[in-house]
Amino acid sequence: MEQTVAWEAIASGYGLIEGPTIDVDDSLVFADVLDGGVYRLTSAGAVSTVVPKRRGVGGIASHADGGLVIGGRDLQRVRDSDSSLLHSIDGALGVNDFCADAAGRIYVGSVRWRSLDPTAEHVPGELWRIDIDGTATVLYDGVQQCNGVRISPDGATIYHSDTRARCLIVHDLSADGASASNRRHWSTGDRSHPDGIAIDNDGGVWVADHGGSRVIRLRPDSGEIDRVIEVPTKHVTSLCFWGSDLVVVGADNLLDPPQRGSVFRANVGVTGALVPLAAVRPLDPGR
Repeated sequence: MEQTVAWEAIASGYGLIEGPTIDVDDSLVFADVLDGGVYRLTSAGAVSTVVPKRRGVGGIASHADGGLVIGGRDLQRVRDSDSSLLHSIDGALGVNDFCADAAGRIYVGSVRWRSLDPTAEHVPGELWRIDIDGTATVLYDGVQQCNGVRISPDGATIYHSDTRARCLIVHDLSADGASASNRRHWSTGDRSHPDGIAIDNDGGVWVADHGGSRVIRLRPDSGEIDRVIEVPTKHVTSLCFWGSDLVVVGADNLLDPPQRGSVFRANVGVTGALVPLAAVRPLDPGR
């Protein structure tokens, strides 16, 4: 079950990294939640700024019409130097991680309390489905702390990290994405804090263990943990597949602490499943 791999740090010097995503040009895009900004890293190692300063970005996706969808206080599409609103959840502090399904709809978790503030009052959140025309519907509620969310390659199952409850919430998803049923909870370990999620080509569910210095893989048929890989960052926040490598991001670097939040990559012997593009239209039709 436990596996050792050779991790390589490919970007460092950030606060708390989140939302790693491979864009359509095969570059890696990620965000710095604390220090702010969305960044692009090419396979040659060049880093550029996509969106300066924006904080709280927990999720990123490529958009079918070009550009990126980014989270934070709301969902925005950023294309070239322009940005446009896709959705804002009334009464919420913002949105966290999200994903798209094969039709381009977005599934996003709400942020209703300041999880980094130990004095903040806890308020559970919910998962929303944003349709192509921008119509928003609560798919389910009762999520103690919304984090990573992904859909199985066949579109039949949705996986959602509930970090505070220390489990994955798993639902069957209807063919039209309109309803979720058969709710169950998969344990990621008594001491785990599941965060970002990635899916491999076999349907395996890879989960970042925030605070656990590891990523774990769960079998898609049972939720059984079948692989555990240590990572040189204590606060593992998210992950994605980049070609034949697994990319893991976090808020620190145990190999070289002054480097702070870092991006690591390693070959883990599998490749990632196809990641659908978002297609939700901006609320401003002129953009």
